[in-house]
Amino acid sequence: MTQALSTPLPTTSLQGLKCKECGAEYEPLAIHVCEFCFGPLEVSYDFSRLQVSRAKIEAGPHSIWRYRDFLPVTTDNPIDVGTGMTPLVKAHRLARQLGLKNLYIKNDAVNMPTLSFKDRVVSVALTRAQELGFTTVSCASTGNLANSTAAIATRAGLDCCVFIPSDLEAGKVMGTLIYGPTVMAVQGNYDQVNRLCSEVANTYGWGFVNINLRPYYSEGSKTLGFEVAEQLGWQLPDHIVAPLASGSLFTKIYKGFREFVELGLVEDKDVRFSGAQAEGCSPIATAFREGQDFITPVKPNTIAKSIAIGNPADAVYALEIARKTQGNIDSVTDAEIIAGIKLLAETEGIFTETAGGDHCGSAQETGRGR
Repeated sequence: MTQALSTPLPTTSLQGLKCKECGAEYEPLAIHVCEFCFGPLEVSYDFSRLQVSRAKIEAGPHSIWRYRDFLPVTTDNPIDVGTGMTPLVKAHRLARQLGLKNLYIKNDAVNMPTLSFKDRVVSVALTRAQELGFTTVSCASTGNLANSTAAIATRAGLDCCVFIPSDLEAGKVMGTLIYGPTVMAVQGNYDQVNRLCSEVANTYGWGFVNINLRPYYSEGSKTLGFEVAEQLGWQLPDHIVAPLASGSLFTKIYKGFREFVELGLVEDKDVRFSGAQAEGCSPIATAFREGQDFITPVKPNTIAKSIAIGNPADAVYALEIARKTQGNIDSVTDAEIIAGIKLLAETEGIFTETAGGDHCGSAQETGRGR
């Protein structure tokens, strides 16, 4: 049966969870899959209870928590480790190199505390985990998520156990171990690790940020979109280009823009959404190119391990957004990824990992404009 929604606290817009496929509604608990159609659950809000303005947001903390009203938490004291408000760099030299008019780079390589976009989603997920009473948190990860989960769990005083593929780069593993979590190295790729973690979550009742806490975790991605709009002077860009792993970042930036429009914080306009994948793990790009509305899972084989998800959970929604916004989803070779890393470093002084080189390598597909 559909769970009846409880009355949210008056200090939050959090309303519940809703299936993206059949619309079934649930209590805002640690669940992520609909019991009727097995579709993914997404957080729903009642924004009518909000009194939000640009001035209120600008007066908030210099972190993602300036957007607390748009995030799925009830506490007034979230886990704030300074995550977010990363630079939006106007890339003059790279724009000239690519033949673009106005190009901006959202530099999450300087995010806090672990220099990764994942700090956004983990901060939200672990704040919600504490609200739900979890004392042990975990994740399936190809490196960045493990680093972030371990670091922010330590700050919050939570026990942490992370699961990673056994062939992960040594630097990524050390970046996790320094925070003192339990690390489980699994023989297999990310998708196999993720399936194992689903069983562990059900058995031990831990809070897995990208499994049973996934609806809350994914909402943290909206903050990147919120910041872009605010940093552009409270306006939307012409075109977004983002790396695609599960597809969640792509879809949540879109959702964040729509929420800002709904509340009158920015003027509505058409924004093109384009994505990039590594050729060695590009099920979404393949489906886009072939005009399919479904993806065929693949076994990853690329240097871009942090976005190498062979069976991406939000693929169909990313495809839908790219198509309806007249965007594009493309793939790049490992050689092009390396060239993209080098080009970004040489033109703008930003040294990113392979996930950043991935969408820089496909930036010539973005067209002209901001």
